[in-house]
Formats: sequence, C-alpha cells, structure tokens
Amino acid sequence: MGNVKPWQTLATAGPLTLKTRGGEFLVLTEGKVLMGSKRHGSEDELALKGCEALGMRAPKVLIGGLGFGYTLRKALDLLPSDARVTVAEMSAPLVEWNRTVLSHLAQDPLADARVTLEVGDVRDTLKRNDATFNAILMDVDNGPFAISHDANAGLYSQKGLKLIHQSLAAKGTAVIWSAGDDAAFKRRLDNAHFDSTRTWAIAGSQHVLFIGQK
Repeated sequence: MGNVKPWQTLATAGPLTLKTRGGEFLVLTEGKVLMGSKRHGSEDELALKGCEALGMRAPKVLIGGLGFGYTLRKALDLLPSDARVTVAEMSAPLVEWNRTVLSHLAQDPLADARVTLEVGDVRDTLKRNDATFNAILMDVDNGPFAISHDANAGLYSQKGLKLIHQSLAAKGTAVIWSAGDDAAFKRRLDNAHFDSTRTWAIAGSQHVLFIGQK
C-alpha cells in the first residue's frame, strides 16, 4: 500500500477537477468522481448500439456528452466518411482538456473533419429546427439512474424524451447510457412514442443502455 502513487491534480475549473495517476485520469465534480478513463467498454457499446446499423448515405449522429471522447471515437470508427457527427458538451473546460492533455486517450476524435462541436446544453441542439438525426447517443451526467446535477434531470423526463423522439429521423435510434437500471425511466421511455424500446445490460458492469427505435 505504501508504494501506491498519489493522485496528481492537473487542472481545476469551477466545480471540476482533473486528476491523473499512472496513466489513468479522473474528472471530479465538487470532489465526487464523475468519470474515469480506465474502463470504457460501456461507452464503446453506446456507440455500437446506435451506429452499427446505419447503412444510409451521409448519416447524421448526435452525441450528448463528450466524456473522455471514447463514444465519439467508436462512432467515428463505425461511420462512413460522409457521416456528420454533432457533439454537444456543456463543459468548456472538459472540451479544452479533451483537446490537450486527454487528446491521446481516444486518438483526438475532435480533430476529425466529420465532427461539429457545440459547447452548450444538448437540449438546445435538439430544439433547433434543423435537428434531425439518424442516431442520438446520450451520456449526460450519470444517465437517469444517478443524476449529480439537478439541471440534467429534465433531459430524462417525459418532456426530454419527447424532444429526443422528435429529433430522430424515421427509423432512427436513441441510445441512453445509464449508471444502472431504472424501472421508472424505462416506463417513461415506453410512453415516449417509440415504435420499440429495450434495455441492454453491459456485460461485466452494472451499466445499462436504454434503446428506443422510431
């Protein structure tokens, strides 16, 4: 135990703190761990479930929440060269860290020419008149299961799900990452006018994907 290296603080911006130890990174909000870089299988699965079946020309994908860029990287690896990916991220400091000290983690996906970054609330992106996407991938806060910021709850409300549904193109897919299962949220998803809904458990973790097909 005495040989374990302490966490080093790399940057602080408002309530957010970026720490590192032995090549691993953590982002904390008000002292609580918001995300870590060590495991990202569920973030990869989020992109896979939303993008693997997109066979149309020039698909449009929205990713709500940048994280460490893993979902974006996996989506870019799956999508064709004419795809257009919009990333909505509320935190400007997190964006800056992804462009600099964290860029190597997911091979700097923000530099891809297919990506448009919008720094702001993903709901503002969804409300635009031209916002129609073939896939919407949501990883905001800890999902509906364990929200750390009350302002994010509206995204996972019945009104928020209606907004997501309206922003999907015909036969579009919405995939929502959650830190755990949430029966109440599944009921709200069932009532959001999707043609079909399902829950996908991530092997080896308690993380869950909620999937709605238009």
